[in-house]
Amino acid sequence: MPDLDKNPSPALQKSLKQRHLTMIAIGGVIGAGLFVGSSALLNSSGPAAIFSYAITGLVVILVMRMLGEMAVADPSTGSFSGYARKAFGHRAGFTTGWLYWFFWVVVAGAEAVIGGKLLQRWIDLPSWPMAAALLLAMVATNLRSVRNFGEFEYWFAGIKVAAIIAFLAIGACFVVGLWPGHSADVSNLTDHGGFAPNGWTVVLSGVVVAVFSMVGPEIATIAAAESEEPEKSVAKAANSVIGRVGVFYLGSVLLLAIIVPWTSIKVGQSPFVDALNVMGIPGGPDIMNAVVLVAVLSCLNSSLYTASRMMFVLANQGDAPRSVARVDKNGVPRGALLAALCVGLGCVALDYFSPTTAFAFIVNASGATILMVYLMIALSQIKLRSMLGREKARELRFKMWLFPYLSILGVVGILAVLISMFFVESTRSQISLSLGALAVTLIAYQARRKFGPGRTPAGSVEGGNIDKEPDFDTEASYALPSDR
Repeated sequence: MPDLDKNPSPALQKSLKQRHLTMIAIGGVIGAGLFVGSSALLNSSGPAAIFSYAITGLVVILVMRMLGEMAVADPSTGSFSGYARKAFGHRAGFTTGWLYWFFWVVVAGAEAVIGGKLLQRWIDLPSWPMAAALLLAMVATNLRSVRNFGEFEYWFAGIKVAAIIAFLAIGACFVVGLWPGHSADVSNLTDHGGFAPNGWTVVLSGVVVAVFSMVGPEIATIAAAESEEPEKSVAKAANSVIGRVGVFYLGSVLLLAIIVPWTSIKVGQSPFVDALNVMGIPGGPDIMNAVVLVAVLSCLNSSLYTASRMMFVLANQGDAPRSVARVDKNGVPRGALLAALCVGLGCVALDYFSPTTAFAFIVNASGATILMVYLMIALSQIKLRSMLGREKARELRFKMWLFPYLSILGVVGILAVLISMFFVESTRSQISLSLGALAVTLIAYQARRKFGPGRTPAGSVEGGNIDKEPDFDTEASYALPSDR
């Protein structure tokens, strides 16, 4: 393959504004997992479900802080695979990049399927053509330009944030007795069997469920490489995660637990709808169906963007076909985006032909891969930071708190969730199939080394900063170790 320095690709565009990055970061946290997925935790754990979200939120915050440290020093599109490559070698970069890509293309297909089913509430058609239409519509928005993606995500996230804020305001008024015909009452927190009616073991196992509803804030660090001030954008995104988790998740779940008796919550049915019904707000089901649909479209939009940028980076590293690294006149890696579309359409087809077997299989196979990526982010930060030495570490503009103690706590937390998945019946298949996906990726890397062309040196692709010298680099910390 040719050296990318001699044949540089057209540039990704730095056209995302700070307002786009802010909403992308917020949108990465608020999804259907909160609006609908919270029903599973409240149903199984009762009011104590808030602790499941609190533990999960802590892990996500620590990972984002670690990622923020690396991304501020070295902002790059598809940063995860690059940091893993610098810390542990080519195999780690290849595996991390492809696992992350696999997770998001499957999410894109799954979200399209969910969107099609949501539309059936108002449109009397089979779900699969509507799912395909939603997928094609979001691909069209991404194909125009990264600015177009940013604008759509800005408004999608804005609607989600407005809905959550409105719920928090109305719910707080209801709880403290400022609602017409209702006095202050928090008895649902202790009635119906107590605060933790099914014990604390269920609360801990609930972390496994909660973690998948909170993934996504790291997308802001990928998008930041296509912004005018990537370092500033990454720092703001990492810092704001604490508030978003605390307000949107913990605040919402606490209000839900107070307003709705946990014994009346049904798995798969939005507890927000139940809360609106308890408060006597008409049209609750239609309102929440519309909000959840917006959340699904937001996630679908972000999934396509993230998967295409990760494949773009993999191609520039020689780990994917070189053709998908080419960008069009709008600065969009069209081939990488169309590859994500093909997988998404494949998921829609699988849901049509085999919803309970093939489609469920591929969705479960991606289940724990995001946690494996998070684990690699944490390990990469520990390795790269440790190689700096104290003098160089002082020069970092954005640092992980209490290094290395909180970084190690983050690693332990992720490992605990992964291990616990073997002991939770509903997630045992996910961790098993995800380990299978990891094995396939490692085999693919060995096959690439043996049969593929030599590795393409990382080029100076403007906008991706693939060859950019990081601010806190040393020869030791950023040399690529030999393959093990």
